[in-house]
Amino acid sequence: MEHIRYSAAACQTDFANPIDRRSMRANTERMLSMIDSAVAGAAPFLPVRLVVFPEFAHAAPVFPTVAELIDKLAISIPNEHTERLEQKAKEHDIYIQSGSMLEVDSKWPGHVFNTTCLIGPQGLIQKFRKVNTWIPYEVHTSPHDLPDYDEPLFPVADTPIGKLGCAICYDWLFPEALRQLAANGAEVLIRVSAYMDPWGATEPMAWWTIVNRCRALENMAYVVAANQGASLKHYPPYSWPGGSQIVDFDGRLLAEASPGPGERIVVAPIDVSALRHERAARRGHHMLAHLRSEAYPVYQRHQYPPQIRENSDALSYELNNALIDEAKSNLEKDLAAVKDPHQS
Repeated sequence: MEHIRYSAAACQTDFANPIDRRSMRANTERMLSMIDSAVAGAAPFLPVRLVVFPEFAHAAPVFPTVAELIDKLAISIPNEHTERLEQKAKEHDIYIQSGSMLEVDSKWPGHVFNTTCLIGPQGLIQKFRKVNTWIPYEVHTSPHDLPDYDEPLFPVADTPIGKLGCAICYDWLFPEALRQLAANGAEVLIRVSAYMDPWGATEPMAWWTIVNRCRALENMAYVVAANQGASLKHYPPYSWPGGSQIVDFDGRLLAEASPGPGERIVVAPIDVSALRHERAARRGHHMLAHLRSEAYPVYQRHQYPPQIRENSDALSYELNNALIDEAKSNLEKDLAAVKDPHQS
């Protein structure tokens, strides 16, 4: 059996924010150059086979309404950017998890998705649409919220470099999202992220590091996490701490970019064969096998979004806040209805 071991590169970016489709091309050009650098830098050592970019590397939601995003920035997939990445993947025989882009799909008119693509030497393999949008600010549609959505929410690609699954930024604060990827077979969990201060890679919060390490160890999977490294002047109103990381299946940090804005490339080994051996041999701390799924009735009822809007209503900051208020009210009612087990 072939031993599957290679390097992964997490590439964080610091671009000016595109305000139209034409200006997205400069971002893509720079990412192609970063791929060349990642491959060349690792060539004398363990060759790179996986390159990952952060959320919003192609375009960020700089306009507050869905209508403006559709008019000025959103694009269908495949497109000229994915085609350029396909050419680069074929050139180097690698797999690329693209930065996210704002996607429109004729199947879902009036909606915008925050989407990243997995691209290999053979072309576009799969795309992942952010499920847990960062509300109230993000007005992208979660595919979860479309009643007739018929594509997998958490797809996993079986590739020669392992089984790859991806989730975007805020998705990672929901352990269920990464657990589902692992349940779908993922061995390498890819985080395409724009995680801002003060929740970044440094103390006293360090959510970025805590979450990456926890998701790795609880799912017995590698994590390759590329974070946005944009300066405040490029992507206001937040500063972006970078700190891109690669973590092994026991939660060990294998590589970490220095915190702070700016371009970085960090590289570390991914040993899929060792992971498969560990999953097969381990008896203790095998949380995937030990999961008592029926013990958690919370997942048997609907929580978000509450049903207070028509599906035709365009998402907005104001509507997101109304949905959050209703969800919190419903949660309080649910908690009040739970009988205290110590009362007779």
